[in-house]
Amino acid sequence: MVPALSEDSAERGVYTSLGAFAGTIGWNGLTIIVVPVVTFFTYLATGQHKEGPIGWFAFAAIVSIVALLSALAVCLGTKEKHNIIRNSVQDKTTIREVFSAIFHNDQILWPSLAYLLYSCAYVITNGVLFYLYKFVIGKPGEFWIVGVIATIIGFCTSPLFPVLNKFIPRKWLFTGGQVSMALAYVIFIFFRSNVFMMDLGLVLFNINFAQLVTVLTLTDAIEYGQLKNGQRNEAVVLAVRPMIDKLTGAISNGLVGYIAIAAGMTGTATAADMTAHDIRTFDSMAFYIPLAFAVLAIIVFLTKVTLSEKKHAEVVEKLKDQLAAGHDNVVTGATISTANAATGVATKATTIYAPVDGKLVEMKNIVDQDGKGFPGKGFAIQPTSNHIYAPFDGQVCFTFGTRHAFGIVSKDGLELLVHIGVGTVNMRGEGFVSHYNDGQVVKKGEMLFDFDRQLIKESGYQDTVVNFFTQPHRVTDVSPIAYGSTVKHGDLVTTVKFK
Repeated sequence: MVPALSEDSAERGVYTSLGAFAGTIGWNGLTIIVVPVVTFFTYLATGQHKEGPIGWFAFAAIVSIVALLSALAVCLGTKEKHNIIRNSVQDKTTIREVFSAIFHNDQILWPSLAYLLYSCAYVITNGVLFYLYKFVIGKPGEFWIVGVIATIIGFCTSPLFPVLNKFIPRKWLFTGGQVSMALAYVIFIFFRSNVFMMDLGLVLFNINFAQLVTVLTLTDAIEYGQLKNGQRNEAVVLAVRPMIDKLTGAISNGLVGYIAIAAGMTGTATAADMTAHDIRTFDSMAFYIPLAFAVLAIIVFLTKVTLSEKKHAEVVEKLKDQLAAGHDNVVTGATISTANAATGVATKATTIYAPVDGKLVEMKNIVDQDGKGFPGKGFAIQPTSNHIYAPFDGQVCFTFGTRHAFGIVSKDGLELLVHIGVGTVNMRGEGFVSHYNDGQVVKKGEMLFDFDRQLIKESGYQDTVVNFFTQPHRVTDVSPIAYGSTVKHGDLVTTVKFK
């Protein structure tokens, strides 16, 4: 659901980290409470302190109720964010087009491969750690420390991710986690007789951001694929990572069973029964192969995954430019306009008033950092104040997660996007303060935004406020605009006729 909540990569990181943190509580919390809960309810029913069928049934019932309540909370409490980028691709997609979109999007395939390698290593190792403690180290009673360390590290790494990601790019967080995992394997192989080193190895093994990085990269690949292929498949793309989890889980189950049999770790065998050959067999499949997977994951991610946070911001801007220009592969407005013309729908009109104090400028004279003019139909204002006001009576339909742009639709249905600054998507919302809620009905002249013009300039960007129509094909006429003149917010700028 993350891409339905925000299109800002940094904001998505916060949501994903919160989800992972809650997941850590649920997943590792089960390992902590399962035995006490089962024993407690068995005792209530039978008076015996053991894990009986009644206790297991009670535990299953509790987990089922919690799961149902959690699902209802998500369904009833989550509000999807509908902006022009999401709404521009709403046509139904065939199964063939779904797979085409995935296999033609390299920034889905390569992160998925890197995650598959990581996941195989992680899941296989988790599956054999009990065998390591019981048959190799000979201390099965100390296995509980594995769950405790995993829980503590999980509680720390998830909240830390968005903080670290402010200073460290995702690819280096992924790489750092894989290096940490590789060091853990070295400890598991060569220093397992040392209790302190084993605990350190478990810490290093669980310091990993691979899942968070993969989810965010795949999420950002949705806009990347939309720009590249003209298709937006949110649910399908985000199903890739859980599919890999299921696949690696199946692989792990089979491989762990094979390792146990091949190394003689079955039946009544104990650590004293293990031969040097058994240990080598165990190490080769339990640690050496996963170590190779961890290294390969680093290579794949560093060499093939190019969708960084900065590149995603550029992708969002390019999509916005295409929307402004009315490209048919991004905007469905062309078909709407044509259909309306054919059925003789009456032309409507909306008068637009200046949303900010300043000087009127033609959009074609606004040049971005790449030296390109701003596309589409509309107008720009070189501001002399730090406040944005409603350009007409209407409703604010969405705000970009980076706070640098918002969409507003008039009572007659004209959609206008107010874009504050040029290149300001890279400021990640810093210096922008909104005074409304998405979906709020507003009146002409109502103050909607404060923005820091000085900070924009100090950051190396332009503070020009660009206003363009998100469905330019519907626009049939724009009354003359007095470019070069100075306006105050609320002054008449133009009247737009549209179908």
